[in-house]
Amino acid sequence: MSKSPLVTVIVPVYNAENFLEKTVSSIRAQTYSPLEILLVDDGSKDDSLALCKKIAKKDARIRILHKENGGAASARNLGVQNARGEYIGFVDSDDLILPDMYENMMNAVLAPPAEAAGKSFLVQIGREELDEEGNRLPDVLPARTEAAFVKSEDFLKDLLLWTGDSSYCTKLTPRQALLETPFPEGALGEDFLLHMKMLSGGIAGVLILPATGYRVVHRRGSATRRANADSFSKAYCDIVDHADYVESEVVPKFPQLGVAAKRFSLAERLLYLLHVPTDEMTKDNAFFQNVMSYLRAHKKEVRENPLLSQKERIYLQILTVAPKKVRQFHRALKGSGLQ
Repeated sequence: MSKSPLVTVIVPVYNAENFLEKTVSSIRAQTYSPLEILLVDDGSKDDSLALCKKIAKKDARIRILHKENGGAASARNLGVQNARGEYIGFVDSDDLILPDMYENMMNAVLAPPAEAAGKSFLVQIGREELDEEGNRLPDVLPARTEAAFVKSEDFLKDLLLWTGDSSYCTKLTPRQALLETPFPEGALGEDFLLHMKMLSGGIAGVLILPATGYRVVHRRGSATRRANADSFSKAYCDIVDHADYVESEVVPKFPQLGVAAKRFSLAERLLYLLHVPTDEMTKDNAFFQNVMSYLRAHKKEVRENPLLSQKERIYLQILTVAPKKVRQFHRALKGSGLQ
């Protein structure tokens, strides 16, 4: 009987001493046994590294890597470079996974549907959203009722329309694919950008499973741009840059994505304009000026793109004319509860 493939689970660790042990315990409890766990300390300033060493003594499958702080993407890339597994999974240091998550995913790898057989593909499992107290939050994505193999072009379109899961924590990925196309470093929204690069390269598609396996714990102060509606994150800028990448690099390979990509570019610029502090809406802010120039140059697409909602269309049109005044009106509208 052939040996089951080894799965490497990579956990980037940065100042995670308050929740890391619970996270690793959920990984150690996996029913799929050919597993190694890489804890990559990303220059933590707390006692995370000491905790990693303590946890590693409990399980021979755990290895520890340590590096200077460089962000989650660089920690993940270091983990991939040192992984021994044929397949790679990622778990954030404050999230949880259900015991059969990797068993379900590897079963799909070892017995794929006919349309995925012989091809390089990703496996995606369902997710739950939890608050810090463990209470269920509304689902970000509707649960699947049956497995489906989604071709790369179609999955990319889902991401551009905000109807797909861009997280690599819900994915199982061939290690070779991650060696050939590593996580982009230095920008937020790196999971989205890696999907755009990988799925427009040699990956045939994503096999989406109906099972739930990953549990996202939403904590205050998260790096994600939507963690706090009143805060402004660098991610609002980075995702605009990612949208430009899609238009320049992905659409030429998949011309059918042109309309969805344009809608994505416009909608992400709208989010930027609705969140950038008004005191940064200046002539000296080159990024703000580039956003405004793009919108002025694409007024026709704002009017005619069928994938924009009417609300998005109206906001884009008036923000292009008077961004500061619209923001003041938008703030008043939110305060009145009428939005």
